[in-house]
Amino acid sequence: MNILVTGAAGMLAAEVIPELKRNGFKVFGYDVNQRLPEIQTLDITNFEHVLKAVEDIKPGYIFHLAAETDVDRSEKEPDHAFKVNAVGTENIALACQEYGIKLVYISTAGVFFGDKPEPYNEFDAPRPANIYGVSKLQGEMAVQRLLSKYFIVRAGWMVGGWEIDKKFVYKIVQQIKEGKTELRVVADKFGSPTFTKDFAGNLVALVKTGRYGLYHMTNRGSASRYDIAVKIVEYMGLKAKVTVVPINSAQFPLPAPRARSEMMHNYHLELIDLDLMPSWEESLEAYIKLNKDR
Repeated sequence: MNILVTGAAGMLAAEVIPELKRNGFKVFGYDVNQRLPEIQTLDITNFEHVLKAVEDIKPGYIFHLAAETDVDRSEKEPDHAFKVNAVGTENIALACQEYGIKLVYISTAGVFFGDKPEPYNEFDAPRPANIYGVSKLQGEMAVQRLLSKYFIVRAGWMVGGWEIDKKFVYKIVQQIKEGKTELRVVADKFGSPTFTKDFAGNLVALVKTGRYGLYHMTNRGSASRYDIAVKIVEYMGLKAKVTVVPINSAQFPLPAPRARSEMMHNYHLELIDLDLMPSWEESLEAYIKLNKDR
């Protein structure tokens, strides 16, 4: 089966594409960013371009990984966020509808407001706290409106790809490598770390079941950024040399409001005995030890 992957230059695709290939699928990667020579150019906001790619590949599935994930840029440029995350996803879903293609859409914990004390499950009503979350939720709604055979899979705080990522874990490691001995890290926002390698394996296993629907897929457990930073220092063997200081998020004002909690529970996966995700601590330790000397 041919599979078309959007967002093929991104950190998640770097794990999803090899996993699909290991499972015998023929994968065609598309992105606006041609980071690798085998990636073909595609602007998902252009419906005619989307249709052309679909007609060329004739995929059985589209794995729609492309998105604007910059929360602050989305808040400052809402037109851009909605064009990519809402209209772009609608374009992909319309192409799937036209050609009878099944869709895998990667969404986010950002669809929730963050005031629930427990982790969110798939039966909790979405209520985003910022423009990014609203735009991703609109993408979900387009998929549900237009298609019957789809997987909507919400990820948490994504970790993977090392230098491709350049997000929290990578930044903390780089600060330590630069000689910082004190790290000031936000301790009052909570989420569910989601490692791309674990996510890719569980995602492909889920898709192979054909059990369409809405799923949460994060590593087990939850944490604050502070908790994660403490573990990074520990796994790098530097507890005696680097101090992590918890601070309030008010000390780091940002353009977009952030939910207090983006913690998620893989409830649907648990109910069908398909939650293959390990704990975030276990995956973080393996990730740090594999990459810290790069």
